[in-house]
Amino acid sequence: MAKTLVTGGGGFLGSHLVRALAERGDDLRLLARRTSDLEHLSPVEFERSTGDITDRRAVRRAMKGVDRLFHVAGRTSLRSRDRGAVFDVNLRGARVVLEEAHGAGVGRVVHTSTVGAIGIAGPHKTADESTPFEIGHLGLAYVNSKHEAELEAFRLAARGLPVVIVNPTFVLGPDDPSGTSMRLVRRFLLRQIPAYVGGGALNIVDVRDVARGHLLADREGVPGERYILGGRNFTLDRLFADLSRISGVEPPPLRLPVSVAVGGIDLARLARLPVPVIRDEVRSASLRWTYSSAKAKRELGFRPRPHEETLEDAVGWQLERLGGADPPAGPARLAMRALGELARAGERIARR
Repeated sequence: MAKTLVTGGGGFLGSHLVRALAERGDDLRLLARRTSDLEHLSPVEFERSTGDITDRRAVRRAMKGVDRLFHVAGRTSLRSRDRGAVFDVNLRGARVVLEEAHGAGVGRVVHTSTVGAIGIAGPHKTADESTPFEIGHLGLAYVNSKHEAELEAFRLAARGLPVVIVNPTFVLGPDDPSGTSMRLVRRFLLRQIPAYVGGGALNIVDVRDVARGHLLADREGVPGERYILGGRNFTLDRLFADLSRISGVEPPPLRLPVSVAVGGIDLARLARLPVPVIRDEVRSASLRWTYSSAKAKRELGFRPRPHEETLEDAVGWQLERLGGADPPAGPARLAMRALGELARAGERIARR
């Protein structure tokens, strides 16, 4: 029986992967911080190794006797105040984990990256594994840190580490332990998106399919190669329309140019109003995160499920978690209304 180490096993994707590995019959060890709550994995049998992925001694202990490694741990924040922590976890942590795996002679490694590390698509196009990375200048810490972590993986692959890289797109689905990984759906259901930017698009994939894609990469992937694990490409208009149809919640009323949306956020902050989004989220939402998974389908046998099932399960799970909660009231609702008014004013100015 293979001894398999998983980092980030307590997270949204990680917990689904852990269950898939347990079903496969792997002997599991999870590297997790002392403060990490793994109670939601209680039906699964695993050995817990306590430590942080940036702690080389802890990682080295966890790596003893390991045949396979799935490095899933990462930090996704786009907030500027988290930039240092994002690079610490996503880049330094990946370097430590992969170097220790190489030193321990681990026989197979699957490194979880993101499509952001590949780049974005041009107008009306899809990106693939060969797309050049040309968005570093945007300064998105999560994207840049994951791109640099991939370079570490490729460097070690050249030195003999049997590492396969998977690049999931925007992951949705049920059973999110923290309830925060699907912020877009949650905000939509709570009517916390007063406006959205035009031109943006993204690829959505089911978390259960991405977990299965990791197992396929472990079995079929070529070391030193990367594979996009994606589903359907959506414009924001189409995505919000589908979420509205499933949930009964009206889609956001305003569709704005990115400059107007960013200006509205800046004005709201000057007025000391709480705003549920940040500039980098708006800029990111205006880009075309659209991808082709043809390589993963061809070489791994990856087959994502219909997107309707993913959206329905994501909405259903969030609604159950919200317990029928109403949209934000009091100061929060006033802030959202004010942001909407500021955005409308900016739109009128832009049209002059």
